[in-house]
Amino acid sequence: MIDASNNSIAAAPAGGAASSASDHDLYLFSQGTNYQSYRLLGALPDATDVAFRVWAPNADQVAVVGDFNRWDGRVHRLRCLGDSGVWEIHVPGLVAGALYKFEIRNRHSGALLVKADPYARACELRPATASVVVAPADYAWTDAAWHQRRADRDWLHAPMSVYEVHAGSWMRHADGRFYSYRELAERLVPYVADLGYTHIEFMPLMEHPLDESWGYQCTGYFAPTSRHGSAADLKFLIDRCHAAGIGVILDWVPGHFPRDAWALAHFDGTALFEHEDPRLKMHPDWGTYVFNFGRNEVKSFLLSSAHWWLSEFHADGLRVDAVASMLYLDYSRKAGEWLPNRYGGRENIEAIDFLREMNAMVHRDFPGALTIAEESTAWPMVSRPVHLGGLGFSMKWNMGWMNDTLAYAQQDPVHRRYHHERLTFGQLYAYSENFVLPFSHDEVVHGKSSLVGKMPGVEWQRFANLRLLLAYQATAPGKKLSFMGNEIGQTSEWRSNEELPWHLLQWPLHAGVQALVRDLNKLHAALPALHDQDFDGAGFSWIDCHDADQSVVGWLRHARDGSFVAVMLNFTPVPRTGYRIGLPQTGRYRELLNSDSRYYGGSDLGNADGLVAIDQPWMGRPASLTLTLPPLAAVVLVRD
Repeated sequence: MIDASNNSIAAAPAGGAASSASDHDLYLFSQGTNYQSYRLLGALPDATDVAFRVWAPNADQVAVVGDFNRWDGRVHRLRCLGDSGVWEIHVPGLVAGALYKFEIRNRHSGALLVKADPYARACELRPATASVVVAPADYAWTDAAWHQRRADRDWLHAPMSVYEVHAGSWMRHADGRFYSYRELAERLVPYVADLGYTHIEFMPLMEHPLDESWGYQCTGYFAPTSRHGSAADLKFLIDRCHAAGIGVILDWVPGHFPRDAWALAHFDGTALFEHEDPRLKMHPDWGTYVFNFGRNEVKSFLLSSAHWWLSEFHADGLRVDAVASMLYLDYSRKAGEWLPNRYGGRENIEAIDFLREMNAMVHRDFPGALTIAEESTAWPMVSRPVHLGGLGFSMKWNMGWMNDTLAYAQQDPVHRRYHHERLTFGQLYAYSENFVLPFSHDEVVHGKSSLVGKMPGVEWQRFANLRLLLAYQATAPGKKLSFMGNEIGQTSEWRSNEELPWHLLQWPLHAGVQALVRDLNKLHAALPALHDQDFDGAGFSWIDCHDADQSVVGWLRHARDGSFVAVMLNFTPVPRTGYRIGLPQTGRYRELLNSDSRYYGGSDLGNADGLVAIDQPWMGRPASLTLTLPPLAAVVLVRD
């Protein structure tokens, strides 16, 4: 331990050589513009020693302690680099795998703290909390061609269907052990490719102490969780995804962090990463601390974390959690429990500036990479460029569409006629942002039931409703996201401490849902009309949005090349025969997909090849045809 009676920094017995940290890097760090501060701070090995650096501006002594010095703070004391608040020492002879922490004495109170490294590249497996020295990266990536294609890809007009995954519960060993990153590469990647998803979105893989937080209370902003293996193992998983043509989006949580005493909280004995004022400091919903986005060094820390996952791990995007909680100073706070900004408003000006800078950095430095906001309010221009006054995200989750859709789907079909506006209202704002349509993990936990569990009726109706719901999502304008288990008709809520109920696939109704998801994804990717203009009103037009009495809606999806598909959805268990719809062109039409097909577990009511649109105006269109609408089903038609 540090000798509290010795106040002399100059008395440090080690680390007296000239610093290898450049003044320029330290200056950028203090200005909040060092986007690669992971090259400055943390444990940085080279051929002869390991440079340890840590930011602790309110300390008067700092030591590195570890298994290499018997955790004795008298052995390796750091020196402060000018007025930067950064402390440094070079320790020779250390090898990869060495455990360490920083022992910090606060200059004002004399309090002694032992802290994990905020910039650690690896951490001990929980419940142990030490940081781990990691050798310089030597993984041999094989995805250069993927990155070139990503840079050239027009993501605004490309198909995007995302499979959201919790790595700890997608699949487990028989004895309950987690799958490793490499085992996930062998099992998860071919599964996702077979089902036709374009991306995997991993719930947070950054180190976190509590399994039950699902990774959303992060302590290791530069360390992949050791639950599933090493950094090299995670890189292998991402490399295998790219080889299979699958993009990887990582959940990232820059809004708040847990209060564990060994981590970021009160790091140098003061509110360093967080705010001091309790009206800004605490997040009332999660009992966590809110980052101080107005502090430049904190900005460098978070911006560098975003840069790290995109550069070192070749991630293709970041999904930023709980953006609304960052934007509003009064988020989940009652009157008197929050502090207005300098203009008297509720907007968190510093967080807004941070998000804009983060998005600008990602789009500038990582061509084709995406940033996606989970933002649940009406904040304007979330997915509009920074130079136009937006926040700069590529896309935003459409929480309004999700809430309306699930509220409608949970209604008994006999009552749906009274809630028809929930199917149609979303078109009033559908193109105000670049929207993702999510059925995420948040909708299948905490007593909300699984997707199929939300559906009304007897068994065949619940599964028909689920197939209809998934077809509705796949054919509506917007990119798609669905949580693991939705694709097999999981009947129970998601449980993070066990694997998905894969045994359900032995039953035809569950296997049918999976087969439908596979066909929907492949149809979505193959037909430009179903993805080309997701973010443009020119890509959508109603066939009929007024038939509330029969709970039927229909629309056309249009591509820029003039091609189109027709989509009709019947939200009642009553078949509709001889149903006439208006179409833009005469000619023969084919039923490309019918969610009531026997291949999906349906009743197999549908339309043969004799669908011909004749020169009979209907619904304001020059041509029309009659067809059969199966019960609780979606039908997709294309003109031959």
